[in-house]
Amino acid sequence: MPDLLAAALRYAAHGWPVFMLGRSKRPVANCPDCPKAEQDPTHDQEACGCLTCHGFYAATTDPARLAAVVAAVPRGQLALRTGTAAGVVVVDVDPAHDGAATLNRLITGGLTPPTARVRTGSGGLHLYYRHPGGRVPCSQGKPDQGLGPGIDVKADGGYVVLPPSVHPRTGRPYRWIPGQAIQEMPPALLTACARPPTPPIPAVTERTRVREAGGISHPDRLLAVLLDRITSAAEGTRRTTLYGAARGVARMVAAGAIDPADAINALTDAGRQAQQTDRDIRAAIRGGFRDEGIAA
Repeated sequence: MPDLLAAALRYAAHGWPVFMLGRSKRPVANCPDCPKAEQDPTHDQEACGCLTCHGFYAATTDPARLAAVVAAVPRGQLALRTGTAAGVVVVDVDPAHDGAATLNRLITGGLTPPTARVRTGSGGLHLYYRHPGGRVPCSQGKPDQGLGPGIDVKADGGYVVLPPSVHPRTGRPYRWIPGQAIQEMPPALLTACARPPTPPIPAVTERTRVREAGGISHPDRLLAVLLDRITSAAEGTRRTTLYGAARGVARMVAAGAIDPADAINALTDAGRQAQQTDRDIRAAIRGGFRDEGIAA
């Protein structure tokens, strides 16, 4: 525990928000009083005062809080909240899934110039680059925005394990490889990481069947306003905005102004355009419909 705490304090002094994972590299389970996102999308994970709940949302640079966090999970792993929170983007290379060959191609193409590196406990690499600003999405599990086999990007909405954590399977520690400082993220790498542009949501009247009902005289306009709230919401508010819009659309369903399937499809498309995960989208829609007494 002293080694982890000393490292956590060094990272925090550098301005990196860190938190503790369980031994399995997974976030610690929420306490009994904290709902999961799919249970209550309105719960503010960023402002939650719990030490270990909500994964990387618990990351902090406060020394006293870090001491309490490490004490609460003394056998866990230290992790960094990547993205704008720390000002870094990490390219995660997994040699077990052809990541080494992919990395060689990226190096040849000039996409991954030399920078600060971590040798992971499983024998992979983490390449650290300065965050360029704006939003850089994670690519893990997203084939439409990946760099190739065995390569994941950990940026906004992601995290990585930090040295001196020990890999739970191999028993080997994560360690910094000396010789390189963190470099700027090259524009070519940023372009390769970017998700292809999402086509705009078609006009409501072209994609859904809406009708005047239940006192709603212009359901097409109302639906358009609700969807626009989702797609134009500021980062950090999109999940709660989606939940609130889902409640509004659920009331339209209850009034008979829109079919449930069309309502869910419209909300899902808007959520994806707002760069929300399918899991968060489903949770927000279910929560909003449920709180209006509508099945989703």
